[in-house]
Amino acid sequence: MKKTVFRLDIVSHNLYPTDEMIRVVRNNEGQVFIQLSKRLAGRGAYIYPQVDALQKIKKYHLLEKALKVNISEDIYQELEQIINEEVKKHGE
Repeated sequence: MKKTVFRLDIVSHNLYPTDEMIRVVRNNEGQVFIQLSKRLAGRGAYIYPQVDALQKIKKYHLLEKALKVNISEDIYQELEQIINEEVKKHGE
């Protein structure tokens, strides 16, 4: 039996299973990646896909604070696409 792992959502500060969340990772070189399944080494921030999540992330600079690095607009655009896809999948 596989144990369910929970992580804190940086937007709502609620705990969710990691398999339902989006992980944004900063590696040692300062590069930022978005991942849904494979776990890369580095500092990570977890986001539960909700409709208003990206607005709050941008408004309060939540990713910059969590990863301690500046986030490019390309990452935000990619994150928006992934969040929209995940919301449609789960019907929120």
